[in-house]
Amino acid sequence: MDGNGRWAQKRGLPRTEGHAAGEEALVDTVNGALDIGVKWLTMFAFSTENWKRPVDEVRFLMGFNSSLLERRRDELHEKGVRIRFMGRRDWRVPKKATATMVRSEEMTAQNRTLTLTMAFNYGGRTEIIDAVKSIVEQNIPAKNINEHTIKSHLYLPDQPDPDLLIRTSGEYRLSNFLLWQAAYTELVFTPVLWPDFRRQHLFEAIEEYQRRDRRFGEIRQDNSIPHPNENSESRKMRVQP
Repeated sequence: MDGNGRWAQKRGLPRTEGHAAGEEALVDTVNGALDIGVKWLTMFAFSTENWKRPVDEVRFLMGFNSSLLERRRDELHEKGVRIRFMGRRDWRVPKKATATMVRSEEMTAQNRTLTLTMAFNYGGRTEIIDAVKSIVEQNIPAKNINEHTIKSHLYLPDQPDPDLLIRTSGEYRLSNFLLWQAAYTELVFTPVLWPDFRRQHLFEAIEEYQRRDRRFGEIRQDNSIPHPNENSESRKMRVQP
């Protein structure tokens, strides 16, 4: 969810106003995903690199993300949204924010209409490092380590790999997001700044995804373009802005 700061600066506003404006984008995108049957949606809310930002901005983001959850949690729960978080819950995250995250997860744990994962204090390399540390701590022999072993030690092992990753604000990079999971993910880049992002932009990205031929290293015997839901329930669209 990139471009909040630039959105605010274009309007002569503090960067924090851009983060606040992004709330409407998040809510409309989630509702759009619900409308078309997306089953998994992951939002990159705060990265491990974001701690390098000015103290006032970091403090605002901690408080804003916590208050956003409190404002929207009941609404999402009523719509059958399961809320989860991925990332380190270390000493840097305020206790109030951690408590709000835990409460949100507990309240919505049984919901399955849509799983909304918030990547918070998250970094792709950090996740892989933490997975390797966990494997070492469990004394798993090197000969037994494979892709399944590593995946099972990621923050959310049951979360399927994303079909589509949307990067807003005109940037053309992953920025340390879902590095392991995105090995075969389709990438869509849009110049739209996150506060201006709406469900229509999500739909346009999915339409672009549906035009692509996903082969996963194989050679298809025909020229058909696979629909994201063609194989099984596990192939339901999984989107990660």
